This record gives sequence, C-alpha cells and structure tokens, in this order.
Amino acid sequence: MFANLSDRLTSTFRNLRGKGRLTEADIDGTIREIRRALLDADVAVSVVKTFTGNVRERALGVEVSGALNPGEQVVKIVNEELIAILGGESRQLRHAKHGPTVIMLAGLQGAGKTTLAGKLAHHLKEQGHTPLLVAADLQRPNAVNQLQVVGERAGVPVFAPEPGVTREGERERGNPVKVAKKGLKEAEQRQHSVVIVDTAGRLGVDAELMKQAADIRKAIEPDEVLFVIDAMIGQDAVATATAFQQGVDFTGVVLTKLDGDTRGGAALSVREVTGRPIMFASTGEKLTDFEVFHPDRMAGRILDMGDVLTLIEQAEKAFDQDEAARMAEKVSKGEDFTFTDFLSQMQQLKNMGSMKKMLGMLPGMGAMRDQIENFDERELVRTEAIIQSMTPLERDNPKLLNGSRRARIARGSGMTVADINSLVKRFEQAQQMMRAINANGGNMPQLPGQGGGPGAWGGMPGGKKSKGKQAPQRKVKGKSGNPAKRAQQEAAAKNRASKQAAPGSAFGLGKQEDFDPSSVDADLSKYLK
Repeated sequence: MFANLSDRLTSTFRNLRGKGRLTEADIDGTIREIRRALLDADVAVSVVKTFTGNVRERALGVEVSGALNPGEQVVKIVNEELIAILGGESRQLRHAKHGPTVIMLAGLQGAGKTTLAGKLAHHLKEQGHTPLLVAADLQRPNAVNQLQVVGERAGVPVFAPEPGVTREGERERGNPVKVAKKGLKEAEQRQHSVVIVDTAGRLGVDAELMKQAADIRKAIEPDEVLFVIDAMIGQDAVATATAFQQGVDFTGVVLTKLDGDTRGGAALSVREVTGRPIMFASTGEKLTDFEVFHPDRMAGRILDMGDVLTLIEQAEKAFDQDEAARMAEKVSKGEDFTFTDFLSQMQQLKNMGSMKKMLGMLPGMGAMRDQIENFDERELVRTEAIIQSMTPLERDNPKLLNGSRRARIARGSGMTVADINSLVKRFEQAQQMMRAINANGGNMPQLPGQGGGPGAWGGMPGGKKSKGKQAPQRKVKGKSGNPAKRAQQEAAAKNRASKQAAPGSAFGLGKQEDFDPSSVDADLSKYLK
C-alpha cells in the first residue's frame, strides 16, 4: 500500500545522511520533497500542510542544529510526526461493564464490512470472547447469506431472522432496526459477550443511508461504532469520513484493503481530519489477515524501518510451543537437524501467512522490494512435496540419499533431480548452522568476517583476525620421507597441539592432558620393513 510513499521518503532522507551540518536550504528542499510525496499519495492537503509545517519548525530548531547526526535527527522527527497524525498510540475496544459489548459497523457498500465482521469476530474469539454476528444488512443482494458463510468459516454463530434481498431488483424485506434489537436480546439470552451488527451501505453517501444507520445506533446504543473505510479510495476518504461522522458519529475507524497497490493516503488523512482513532486494519482476504492498528509500527513500515513487533506476534500465534521446546531440547543435546524437523518448521512458517508480507516487515527491505514481489510463494509447497516424497528413514538420515533415491523422490514430487540436489545442499547448510549453534552454547554464531571471541566463527579460517600482538608462528617443515622420522614428527606435533589447546578455544576443544611419551609405540622397526 505505502510502497511508493516509502520509496520517495527514503530516497529523500538518503541525501541527508552523512552530512555534518544541515543548512536551511537543505531542510527546505527536504520538506518540499516530503510535501510532494504526501500529495502524490493522496493525503489530504490540510493534513500535508499541518505535517510539513510541524516537521519544518522542529527541523530548524535546536534538536537538529545541535545533533551529532542532523540527517538522522530529521528522520526521527518525521517518524514522530507520522506517528502523531496516525493517532499516537493504539486504542483497544471499550467493553461493556454489564451485558454484551455491542459493536456496530458502518460504511459505504463495497468497503468490506461483511468480511470484516467475520474477521473481527474471529479476532475476538481468539481472545476468549463469545461473539454473535447480527445480519442487519437487508438491502444488498445476498448480504445475509454472505455473513452466514463468513460466520461459519470463523466458527461464530449468526443471527439472521430475515433473508433480506436475494437478487437484483428485489424489494427490501424486513426492518433492519428491529433485526438489530432482536439480535441484542438474542445475545443476552444466550449470554454472548460481544454482539457485532453488520449494517447496510450505499454506493454513495445519502440521507436514507444516514437515517437508517442513525436509527440502528439509537435502538441498540452500541459501545463502539466502527467506520469501515476502503483504504484505496484516495481523496474521497476525507469527505466520506466527515459525512459519516456528522450522520452517525463513529468512535473508531477500520481500514480495509490495506494490501492493495494504491497510494494509501486515506490512512494518513482520516485520523487527522476526524479525530477518531484507527483501531484495526484488514490486510488480505483470509480471516487471519486482520490486525490491531499500531501508529508507531505503521510509521516504521512507511519509513522502511520495519515492523518486527508485529512479525514476532504473528510468530507467537503460528508456532507450536511444544514443537519449539522439542527443537530446543534437541539442539541442547547435540542431536542433528533432520528433514523431519525441517518440514515441521516450514509448515509452521506457512501458518504465519504470506512470506512477502513477513519479509516486508523486516527493516531495510524497501531496497529489495522487487525481489520480494518476485518471490514465488509456491516454492514452500514444492519443498514440502519433495520432503514428503522421502521415506521416514531418508528424512532422518539424509546421507542415505544416493542417486537412485533422489531420482525416485524427483518422480514422486514432480520435480527434477537438480531440484532435489539443490534442496539437499540448502538443508546441509541449515544443518551446519544448527551444529554451530549447539557448539556455541545455544547462541547464534557470528558470521565469517565479523570476528569474535571464543567459540565464534571469527576464530576459524576466513574469520576476522583479532587485533593486538600475535604469537610468533612456528615454521612447519614438510614431512620426512623416512617412515620412522615421519612417525616421530607426527607424535611431536600431537604433543604440541595438546599443550597449546586452551579451554573454550575457537574450535570448542577442552583442556587436554599432557602428552605421555610412553604412549607412543617405540618399536619403529616395523616401519622399515
């Protein structure tokens, strides 16, 4: 959604980094580029003026002129101002003290209210609530049926006493206000903790729509009225939000279709214009593509700083704690990482959702956006097919995978032998990493070239040598051609190595016992035969 805006802003800030001092001309030029980027992203003009004015005032102040790195300080200011116009901090739903919490959804037709009702119900169900969906949209064809399908997918009951309109041109049947009131009574009788009322929308704002929404609100007195808005509608978002605020007076905003490829100015405009917080965001078609809106995290995504916290939260939901404990125990015991483990980890990774979304949450991924977009999500499916074509014995003992076995696996998975070879090679690299983690006491080893202390890869060939005085290297002579003399050289070398090995050395060797000459076979005559 914010790809274009993010690219424009990061490109602008790139010109500031590395400068020891920023002139007023530098700041004005930066503000000009930020203004253009925001306007191109369909952010409301009034919001752009307020935002750039605040940034310029702070950028010309002491906090930038006195900073050691003024370029980074400007980025910090922009980040803080972005968080401010997005709401400052996330707001949770207000729950009723007595009886069920009533949530009413309002918005234009096509904004995604019905699908969002199912997502919100699924989200609340995961938190331990018992939601009930009420089908009060009797105007759109098959809206009631759609809500029933969505409710079934979410595992949430739907109260739908009226069928509503079932085909185009059919006259509206039933009274949505009465349906909403009956739904509230039904929830009280069945002791549901939350009631979510799905209301009708229109293709445009009109008096009839506002009157119906206002009547429903008056009848059920909801604890929350959520205005559902399509994040792809651009400048119209401000006018629509203002009309609904005056007609219904909503308490929070939900952004839908945030995974679209439009400019996304609605997200940066609605909160500032209406003063109402953005509470949730819908980012896809699945029930799980729904998240609490965090202004600081969204600002981080826009500025290509990543959203690691959301990534961690998704991982905690998707990953099996028992499986994680089993893997941790396996690593601590020094057991080898197998294809069975690889398959288990990959399946849990798939449960987190789209790999593209996850990669996009990592800091600095804006520079790799093209590679991420070209990433084939089906690669995980192909890898899974290859591993599942192996026998349990082959998964636990990859060394058994000779040529004929690999050919059989290729036929069984519909892949080529080259694909099998490539996967085995990547698996061996992962296996080596797991071994290195175990040898390093459960910590991630440093990458080659990073250096490090005892146990790090820096102590291995190719690692960064430690600074300071180095012990003089003993010149090693070549091995003698005489078998008797060569045996003596090997024994002496073994003796030196055992004395020099220190506890916790780079290779993980412990303290060795002093060399005992009597342990060497002194009878060298056999070598002369």
